[in-house]
Amino acid sequence: MEILDYAFMQRALIAALIVGVTAPAIGIYLVQRRQALMGDGIGHVALTGVGLGFLLNSSPVWMATAVAVLGSVIMELIRWYGRTRGDLALAMLFYGGMAGGVLLMNLSDAGSNANLGTYLFGSITTVSPQDMTTICVLAALVLAITVGLRRQLFAVCLDEEFARVTGLPVRLLNLLVAVTAAVTVTVAMRVVGLLLVSALMVIPVAAAQQLSRSFAVTFAAAVAIGVVVTVAGTTTSYYVDVPSGATIVLFAIGLFVAFTALAAPLARKRARAAAEAAKRCTLEVPAGRVPADDVRV
Repeated sequence: MEILDYAFMQRALIAALIVGVTAPAIGIYLVQRRQALMGDGIGHVALTGVGLGFLLNSSPVWMATAVAVLGSVIMELIRWYGRTRGDLALAMLFYGGMAGGVLLMNLSDAGSNANLGTYLFGSITTVSPQDMTTICVLAALVLAITVGLRRQLFAVCLDEEFARVTGLPVRLLNLLVAVTAAVTVTVAMRVVGLLLVSALMVIPVAAAQQLSRSFAVTFAAAVAIGVVVTVAGTTTSYYVDVPSGATIVLFAIGLFVAFTALAAPLARKRARAAAEAAKRCTLEVPAGRVPADDVRV
């Protein structure tokens, strides 16, 4: 294939594959916690790290990771202690992160509108060999946490009070989810961009939920959808010469719409089957009698 003849496209496709796996892997926990837009806020904060990296002539990806992790910790602290002023504090953190990133990038020698655009919306041509090493290391960390601690993280995201009663370290696990989301943002920013990464965390999960309510099946389906849309979007961006991030997100939205349309008749079919089963059970049990299996001592 012609697309594989170029080293930068090989790196872009590998990075897209990694992002397609990692973004939904952490996104399923954010959706369960009803924090679907958390990735968007972290992306705003991470931009300050990118600008700081350019200003200090250091790696923008590693600097963005450090700032994003710090921002995610602050977000969790605000969520724990912010109460009535929490939303205002988060808003200032998000917009301050975006403004700081733009300012720092313009103060740096390498800062320009072109550089800013590649980090905000993604660019397949900017994935360097050094970036690939960073992306692989960070992605391995994300997958180790999201898969290795899936039972504990799911329990906390489903019901914090129940998880606390069972003895789980709820605050530590919540903080771990936030930090992992921050790392995922920096993993994905080269491919899909800081402003669109939240969509890749959420939309594949939402699409998978249209066809399944099981956590394990939804997790696997969301990752599969993430891989399909990132690879397809990156390939399309090469041949059609369009931004990779926007193309990937539009592919994801298209699959969500298709799955939603498919889920409606399936849901009606399941409802009819359940109603018929209940009706059969009612007819099989004579009035006033209780099946022996239902007797409790």
